[in-house]
Amino acid sequence: MPPLTTPPRPLDVPAHFPELAPLARTTVRLHPRPGSPTAADSSLGGPLLWPAHEPWPTCSEHPAAPGYAPDEVRHRRRILAEAHGRPRTPGTDFLTPEERAAVDRASEARLIPQTGPVPLIPVVQLYARDTPEAVAFPGPAGTDLLQLLWCPFDHEGPLGPTPRTELRWRTTAHITGPLTTTPHPAAIGKDRYLPEPCVLHPEPVTEYPAPHELPDPLADRIEDWAESHGVVYQYDLAVAPGCKLGGHAPWSYIDPFPMACTECGAPVKPLLTIDGYECDGGSRSWWPGKGTESARPTHLGIGRDHALQLYVCTTSYDHPHQQYIQ
Repeated sequence: MPPLTTPPRPLDVPAHFPELAPLARTTVRLHPRPGSPTAADSSLGGPLLWPAHEPWPTCSEHPAAPGYAPDEVRHRRRILAEAHGRPRTPGTDFLTPEERAAVDRASEARLIPQTGPVPLIPVVQLYARDTPEAVAFPGPAGTDLLQLLWCPFDHEGPLGPTPRTELRWRTTAHITGPLTTTPHPAAIGKDRYLPEPCVLHPEPVTEYPAPHELPDPLADRIEDWAESHGVVYQYDLAVAPGCKLGGHAPWSYIDPFPMACTECGAPVKPLLTIDGYECDGGSRSWWPGKGTESARPTHLGIGRDHALQLYVCTTSYDHPHQQYIQ
């Protein structure tokens, strides 16, 4: 697959507002696309390079919660994708009776026996070698692998229910005996918490702060100027949509608020943004493809189609990370 490239921004905003130039940040758009990644690949929803001697993380808070069978969810997705791709004859049903039964079964939450705690599911694996040179790998010294897992059930967070996340930083040279069989949950709380295996196509792009983070007079001038040219600063010029590494916070769901490390009080910085959509209706100018691909290749969905953003302490990666819906 050829590299996915973000189109140039419709306007050169720092040329007209030099105050923004020092605030620019380089983010890495991950551009997940369906594929068959292995543990040796950077991926979203693919297998992880995991030491066989290290216990797989689990969650014990959902002993009898209704859920969905992951295999049935993936089967439903395949059925619907095939149905959308085949020619339709007027008067025929979209699905066969057998397909409809499988789709309906996979769409209904039910009690599914789970032996022991719920194994967390892989969400992101990013190797330092796949991080563009324009961005330093954001991990502890000596590490070259970032892994994100989450519990596929809701956990109450400061801004609403989200999956509970765990981060791992690794040095691949130290993993001499990798795990060959990954634990899988028998049930997941939401089908939107089960990512479709995707390969990543990392691309560095430049971002600027959302208008909510700028002084009001400057934000008003920029937004008026952008609107006079037929674009929206927030969605066309400032913050890239989709899954990404680093960059600026989108601040579209909530207004900025003070954030500090819960361990030491130091500032925190954006690490990862997990978004179900590559672009939404308000940010189509960022679309890197030819318009024929799915805008939601991962099948993920957080809240009411928001993004889940993870922040880490600026003084120590050993301190707890934070997560918010934005």
